[in-house]
Order: sequence, then structure tokens, then C-alpha cells
Amino acid sequence: MRRAITSASPLPGPTTPAPPAGGGAPDGQAGRASAHARHAPWPHTRLDVAAARAAGHPPHPIRQFVLKTRSRCNLACTYCYVYEMADQGWRDQPVVMAPATATRAAQRIAEHAAAHDLPRVDLVLHGGEPLLTAPAALAAPVEAVREALAATASRTRVTATVQTNGTLLTRGRLAALAAAGIRVGVSLDGGLPAHNSRRVDHAGRPGFGAAARGLRLLARHPDSYAGVLCVIDLDQDPVETYESLLAFAPPTVGLLLPLANWSAPPPGPGRPHPGGTRPGGTGTPYADWLLAVFERWWHDGRHRTRIRLFEEIIALLLGLPATTETLGLAPAATAVIETDGSIEQADSLKSAYEGAATTGMALDTHSFDQLLDHPGFAARQLGRDALAAACRSCALVEVCGGGHYPHRYRAGEGFRQPSVYCADLQVLIRHIATAVQRAARPPAAAS
Repeated sequence: MRRAITSASPLPGPTTPAPPAGGGAPDGQAGRASAHARHAPWPHTRLDVAAARAAGHPPHPIRQFVLKTRSRCNLACTYCYVYEMADQGWRDQPVVMAPATATRAAQRIAEHAAAHDLPRVDLVLHGGEPLLTAPAALAAPVEAVREALAATASRTRVTATVQTNGTLLTRGRLAALAAAGIRVGVSLDGGLPAHNSRRVDHAGRPGFGAAARGLRLLARHPDSYAGVLCVIDLDQDPVETYESLLAFAPPTVGLLLPLANWSAPPPGPGRPHPGGTRPGGTGTPYADWLLAVFERWWHDGRHRTRIRLFEEIIALLLGLPATTETLGLAPAATAVIETDGSIEQADSLKSAYEGAATTGMALDTHSFDQLLDHPGFAARQLGRDALAAACRSCALVEVCGGGHYPHRYRAGEGFRQPSVYCADLQVLIRHIATAVQRAARPPAAAS
């Protein structure tokens, strides 16, 4: 039986974290630790990592590495978690990841891959806007990783994508990415201008026109097309949003719940009450929005695109492993490398509080194995044992997994609450489960 893995006293990591490469001071580290303790005692001061290891929770290697090649963006989307939410750390980052930093990142990734005999690592070029880089230099970080792996972990293969707002996609950039085997994912909130009113440039001008041109170009190169990410907007018609995106022929569509938490509730109707319950009569608006899309997609009669959220729920209902950190109980496996070489947790945590993603670790002073024992990272590899009591006893826990980690945050308590979208997730999962069960019935039973 697993024993308790919480502790009333802080548990330091295996080493005292050094200031990040590219700047910082000892008091900066103390400030980060204090911020973590103040904002999120779970897990930063209440998780005993050593006890977790003894209780049967070994560390799991990192398999996805997000390289922040640019810290600035040519758009100023009004809901962006990097620039518009709690964490403003981007202001202190170098504008561009230097070649030496990319080389050091490649060495650390290869070191980790060799130590764990990884068959594959996934690279994501991210930002800011990574396509602000000149076409000739776009693939350099990926090529550096391939070279480092060839020297120390030759059996490890690389998959690579770039996540972009699409406005800077040109034939030259697309050709450079394709030549390096880097696929392209685009963020867009629907296929019509009205869907993208929040995606504007720094002068407030709409970015949709340029993004649509980029997507039309990308659609002509399906081998390079990874898909589209779309943040849900309750003010937009869900079926219209979905069907308008199909005009760009995306191989996959990622429908994302807005980054929100118990202290910064989701926009729109049905906002959760700070005490953790929904006021009467507010319903589950995000489930309603998603289920309208699901019904259109599920009963379409022909396969036009994959919708990652729905497919993940179906897979988990069938007992298959999850491939995302937003659902299920699989351990987190993503690390972020900022432009200054600092090593961070998933940057979606920036929506919670200032410094929520920071670890005090950097490429020059820390390995990725050391990141695995950071309390913030270790907590996201504990599965059921990291969840609130209500989640651990829930019949849907194997599918929901407590929801996306940033959605569990409450200021002063941390990340051990149910998702702020808990009610929506329950309705969504149960509806999809019913649809799958009906589809699995033999014809005689169905009649």
C-alpha cells in the first residue's frame, strides 16, 4: 500500500537550484521559492518527493521539449496566457534564443535521451512567435538536437513541430520547415473574421487575414500540416466555428478550454463561485458548446478531421493510454526551455501566478533528470495520488484525470482542487461515453 506523500515541511530538491543562465541573483531564487510557497503550497511545500519515490512513484523521463526560440510576438491576442495573464516573466527574457543556448539545449536533450534510452523525442518550436526567425535559421535548433542525438543516442528519433499564429507563413518559411521535417500547427479561433476578434496585432488591427492566407498556403502542403488549435469562445456559435475551420482542411483540430482557475474563473455564463460551487441555474456552458460540436462531428457520416479532445476521451473510455496532459492520469512529460536557457514547467502554468512555471534551473547548471525531482514537476507525475479527494473517488477519474493541471489552481492553496471545469467535463465525458456505448451495440440490440 502506498503511504502518505505529503509533508508539513518543505522538501528541497536534490540540489539547491541555481539562478537561471542569462541573469538572476541569489535573492531571485529565494523570491521564487517564497512565491511558490505563498501561492501554491501544494505541491511546493507539502509534497515530499522522497516519500513519493519510496511509495512507488518513480520519475518518468521527459519526452517533449518546448523550445522558446522567440519571447516576443507580432500579435497581441487579448487572452494570451504568456502576455496577458498572471506571469509577466517574458519581459525579462532575451528576444531570441541564442545559437549557443540552442546547442546547449540539444546537448541536454541528448543526454536525457541516452540516459533513458528514449526511442523518440518530440520537439516544439514555440514563442512568442517562432516564425519571426528568418527562414534560413528556423530549423537550426532542431538540427542541433539531431546532431547531438547522433553522437550520444543514435537510436532516438526526432519529431518536430512549430506552433505559430500563421500570419508569417510564406512559401520560403514553409519550404525551410518542410526540408527539415518540421510540421506546422496554427492557432486560430475559427474560420471567420468574427471568430478571431481577440487575435489582433499591437495596433489593434485584426490578424485573421494574414493567418487565413498562411493557412490556405499550408493546406496545399498536407505533409507539413499538423493541425489547428482553437480556444473556445462562448460568444461564438460552436457548429459554425467548427465548420468554418474545415475550410482550411486541418488534419486535426484542438479545442481548448480557456486557461482559467478557481481564483480567475472562466469567461462567460456559468462562472464558478469562488467557494468551489456553481450558482444555481448556470449550467455547464463549456460542455454545451463542446457537445454541439461533438454531435456534428460524431454524426457527420464522413471523416473530415480529427478532434483531439473527443478522440482522447474515447481512447481513455476504452482503456487506451492518453497522449495529452489535459486528460487522464499519465505522468507529465514536457519541459520548456526559455530563450535565456532557463528550464521551466509547462508554460500554461503562467496563467496561475507570477513565476508559476519557474524551477530555478538552467541548462548550464542542471540536467533534465534534476527537473524530475522538482516538487512542481514531480506532482504532475503522481497520477491519482496528486488529486483532490473528490477526484480520487470519482467514477470518471481514469478519463478526466482531474482535468488540466492549471485549471485546478486556487490562490493560496495550489493545484489540488478539482478542475474549475469539473462540471463541464463530467457532462462531456458522460455524453461521449453514452454515444460510444450506443455505437458499440450490435444491430439487433440497438433495435
